[in-house]
Amino acid sequence: MARPADPHARAALIAAARAEFARKGLKGARIEDITAACGLSKGAFYLHFDTKEALFGELVTAFQSSMADMSTRRVEGMQRFHREEGHPTVQDVATRSPLYLRFIQAESALDLELLELLWAYRDVVSVLIRGSQGTEFESSLWGLVDQEVARISREYRNMQVSCMADSSHDPELFGSFIVGAYLLLAKQMCTMRRKPDLAVWASSVQRIIHEGAAPREPLPVSPPALPAAARVPSRKPSSRRPQARASTRRSPRKRS
Repeated sequence: MARPADPHARAALIAAARAEFARKGLKGARIEDITAACGLSKGAFYLHFDTKEALFGELVTAFQSSMADMSTRRVEGMQRFHREEGHPTVQDVATRSPLYLRFIQAESALDLELLELLWAYRDVVSVLIRGSQGTEFESSLWGLVDQEVARISREYRNMQVSCMADSSHDPELFGSFIVGAYLLLAKQMCTMRRKPDLAVWASSVQRIIHEGAAPREPLPVSPPALPAAARVPSRKPSSRRPQARASTRRSPRKRS
């Protein structure tokens, strides 16, 4: 009769594997090192996983599923906000109106959820960025990146339609810019021992995004400058009285 798999052993193997993958990448990690790190045998490993790739595949699937769920909740949450609160205008952004501040708060809460997810999976993201080359997971992260760029591009187009964003910006470029920023933040997390204040990160990023992307009011048009040759220098009125002009007529001679 087959021995039932111990769920505690499974959790210990996953934790040890995540640390080993983060240190050596997927190809460099060895099953014997994973089992030795948690005091289990290779036989215990094969009770739970067929290969190290299968274990890592479960981690990637869980990360992708969490990202998909979060993206869905984000879209639904912002649609609900706009239905109930409306769309902030250029004036709202310029004056930091209560509506704009509530909008930033709602967006920041959703961004905080994303940053918490990236922190929880920072070791997996690290492997996907630089430790999965030559494996079946090599393009997994870039598939997620493409999905998020497409989602943000759609959101930005909607903001342009509602005059919340500058219409001269390219939505795909904007989406790539935002996703690239978060990808770099995720990479930075991979080397951090202490968890940063993710709430501050989320709020700061949202202000940079929306205040930088807000449409600008048209500037007053100045009259064209005249060329230098056409300029007439202005004359200041003189404070001195005009001097009497010297007479050119000779005074008559006296007759003797």
